[in-house]
Amino acid sequence: MGGSTSLRQEEEEPRTPTTPQGPSGARKSTRRFPSFQHVNTLAVMIVLSASGLVALEDLAFFVLSLGYIYFLSSFAFPARSREPEPLVFGEENRALALYVLAGGALGLLFPIAFILDGVLGGDKEGIEPAAAHLFLLSSQVFMEGVAFAGAFSLPIRAFVPISYNTRRLFTIADWLRAELRKAEGASPRGSLLRLRAGRSLAAANLIFWSFNLFGFLLPVFLPRALQRYYGKQAKSA
Repeated sequence: MGGSTSLRQEEEEPRTPTTPQGPSGARKSTRRFPSFQHVNTLAVMIVLSASGLVALEDLAFFVLSLGYIYFLSSFAFPARSREPEPLVFGEENRALALYVLAGGALGLLFPIAFILDGVLGGDKEGIEPAAAHLFLLSSQVFMEGVAFAGAFSLPIRAFVPISYNTRRLFTIADWLRAELRKAEGASPRGSLLRLRAGRSLAAANLIFWSFNLFGFLLPVFLPRALQRYYGKQAKSA
């Protein structure tokens, strides 16, 4: 997920038998929105917001980012045609698929389980930092679906995971600090296992998404997206 959710979208497309080849040899993408994945993430966003677990600034970030991609599309990185642009990673890659799967489990599934356990245990305050991360990651997945299905240009499709990943690093750092401040045995359920699980999960997410941003999105994904965008622009000039 995360920046890797963009990759999941691109990993799924080559497996579709009806996806035609583009002139450049890259497979054209089939725009399907909302998919089951996007409906699920939207449901998570709504439930977290309705439960009062999402801060106003996180809601504002989602709304502003939605408007900003349309601004960028109009004034900075317009789409060159109504056809979807070539994929940045157009071929199947098992290592990439495993990376996406790891990000989805670590960033979405495990935090959901952690939050549900906290809700059942009456620890609403203790799960708020984790809920902020989960809301933003769910928003990112939903926004990537909007950018992909809306035929936005490649730079904008790169902007979405980069901006959300950057924002979430601060949220995850707050989550980790909140977990470290908890005293052992102080949780409503008195669970030392839950305390350690929370600290481990927050730390693992901080490490994973830091690498995702500084080791993959910025040095690999963004340059390739810009290269394909401006390369296509030069050919059409």
